[in-house]
Amino acid sequence: MPLLSPYQDHELADLALLVNSAYRGELAEKGWTSESYLLGGQRTDEDSLRADLADSPGSTLLTLRDEVGAKPHACVWLQPGEDDDWYVGMVTVSPLRQAGGIGRTMLEAAEAYAKERGAKRMTMTVISVRDTLIAWYERRGYRLTGETEPFPYGDERFGVPQRDDLHFVIMAKAL
Repeated sequence: MPLLSPYQDHELADLALLVNSAYRGELAEKGWTSESYLLGGQRTDEDSLRADLADSPGSTLLTLRDEVGAKPHACVWLQPGEDDDWYVGMVTVSPLRQAGGIGRTMLEAAEAYAKERGAKRMTMTVISVRDTLIAWYERRGYRLTGETEPFPYGDERFGVPQRDDLHFVIMAKAL
């Protein structure tokens, strides 16, 4: 039976590998969530995850694994914000296990986790040209807010853009 739980500190390197495998590189191209055609480089690393968690009190990564002691094959980032608004991001499923409902399971678990802690709304950012991913989130109840954020060009922690027209759209869902 799969086990869903918050990350443990010693797993951050494995989680960085998992996230990078789903978003960038050769393995990512086996799944439908790859950003390789938009961004080169890594999506994250252990130090960035550790720093982001330290800078965001109450944030966590929920993980999914097959059994106790197994490496996670899915994760999702959760971060409390102002006015009972929580940010959800980095919804990740190993490319070898995508298209089986695990992403939906992770998103629902993230929403339940946040709601148990007082969340009234979930927000996320998605790269504007990721139409298939935006549509997937819309089928899960997220709506475009009309707000956008600029893409952090020049900051390679977020990848190396392959085009110059990237920005984020903000999506939200009431809980």
